[in-house]
Amino acid sequence: MKATVSRKAHFNAAHRLHNAAWDEERNNAVFGQCNNPHYHGHNYELIVSVTGNIDSDTGYVVDTKMLSDLIKKEVESRMDHRNLNLEVAPFTEGMIPSAENIAVCIWKWLKPHLNNEFDLKVTLYETPRNYVEYSGQ
Repeated sequence: MKATVSRKAHFNAAHRLHNAAWDEERNNAVFGQCNNPHYHGHNYELIVSVTGNIDSDTGYVVDTKMLSDLIKKEVESRMDHRNLNLEVAPFTEGMIPSAENIAVCIWKWLKPHLNNEFDLKVTLYETPRNYVEYSGQ
């Protein structure tokens, strides 16, 4: 039997959506207020979902304490109260810290710590109405 276990987390971070290859006019046209040169912040809500077989010995898909600790180590400690553009790789290296790219990075940070038999989905809310889902495709 398969089931999905999900864990919610939260972090606050600032970022600027800006493509260095474009001029200011194009950046402003595409990114609007999110291109503010002084950055802007979000209260991100994160849901990490792991799908797999229920272990007959424990009744778990994964231990939620382990999942909580993993999220704290790999995501919250890197991103909480940070300026993503200035402090968090790969955004310091030029990747635009859109919600889509942030979700992909979170997935890449978490996936190596889970058994290959598990499916992983990251859901990242940038605002209560805007969110991204990424599951490795």
